[in-house]
Amino acid sequence: MRVTQMMLSTSSLKHISQGYNRLANLQDQLATGKRITKASQDPVVAMKGMRYRSQVTEVGQFQRNLREVYNWVDSADSALDEATQTVQRIRELATQASNDTYEATQRANIAKEVKQLREHLQSLANTKVSNKYIFNGTNTTQPPIIDDAKMNLGIDVLNETGINSLDEYNVTYGGQTFRYVGEVGDGNRIFQDIRQIGKEPVFGEEGFEQKAYQLIVEENGNVTFSEPNKTSGATEPMTKVIRQDDIVVSDRAAVSVNTQTVEIELMKGVTIPVNIDASKVFSTALFGDIIRLEQALENPSLEGKDLTGYIDNMFGHIDNLVAERAELGARVNRVEMIENRLMEQNVFAKRIMSDNEDVDLERVIIDLTTQESVHRAALAVGARVIQPSLIDFLR
Repeated sequence: MRVTQMMLSTSSLKHISQGYNRLANLQDQLATGKRITKASQDPVVAMKGMRYRSQVTEVGQFQRNLREVYNWVDSADSALDEATQTVQRIRELATQASNDTYEATQRANIAKEVKQLREHLQSLANTKVSNKYIFNGTNTTQPPIIDDAKMNLGIDVLNETGINSLDEYNVTYGGQTFRYVGEVGDGNRIFQDIRQIGKEPVFGEEGFEQKAYQLIVEENGNVTFSEPNKTSGATEPMTKVIRQDDIVVSDRAAVSVNTQTVEIELMKGVTIPVNIDASKVFSTALFGDIIRLEQALENPSLEGKDLTGYIDNMFGHIDNLVAERAELGARVNRVEMIENRLMEQNVFAKRIMSDNEDVDLERVIIDLTTQESVHRAALAVGARVIQPSLIDFLR
């Protein structure tokens, strides 16, 4: 086969052009640190890279969610801690006032401090985080306590209101919340502990059947509290007449408690509730018992022994607060374990993505140096092989 000058020139230029392409590719790898800059260079690496990048982005989003979770739980724990200390202070004041050495005016002064502490509890119930109310379930745009005036409407409202509207009120006594369930006798209105409504029968074959905690508001205004008699063989409930100012009637909307949980996803398919059930701590039962204590302290006819019952009520509310804090703490421990897991996943995901996309810089530098030497040699040889033309002589 006859090899012409044109064939030599074309072949030399072709290989020089290929050398330029390899040199450009190595320079791109050195500049970007990546194996490819276009999907067409290696479709397999490009497809794997998309999956790995999605995984890294997903883990990063979960880590950002963690910050939001810590924001919620830390704020809730701080508010519950302060609420616990506040209720403990109220208990201390109740214990102090139960001493018969205190006069009526001194107890009235204690009632003023108790009122201030109650208002402080209300502000804690309206705690906001990132412009969201954390103690009102999923209804984060509305405060749980809007109008504290509705917390103490007075017992007369039960006799003034029609039967069909009585279920709009909560009645608080002794750490329990009662709601209207029916009427027996001559206008005697029955209120049952809301935790037992629907669980125990209210009316039997012979009329009213007492098997749960009940408040009976008689037409003449007398209030009777009855509870199951736990004495062996007893069939009749234990009943006692209580003072009218010892019960607190509040509007059910006075404390708007949304019990739905706010959940944040921390891992794929794993969500963590970040709020607490505020109905167990900031409820009409808590505020109602504090108002009952205020009214008892302002009653000059009461003696120290009449105030001891309020101390036990405060103990019950403190136990509720501690129980919610304990549950919240257990949830925080789980969040911390998830955080450690996410940190490990982030490291693994970035390492896999790096193995798939990143280049070995040492090798690229060596290849680039070698390709530069080859390219210079090719240019030198090409200059000798390609003969000058008439145009080159004219220049």
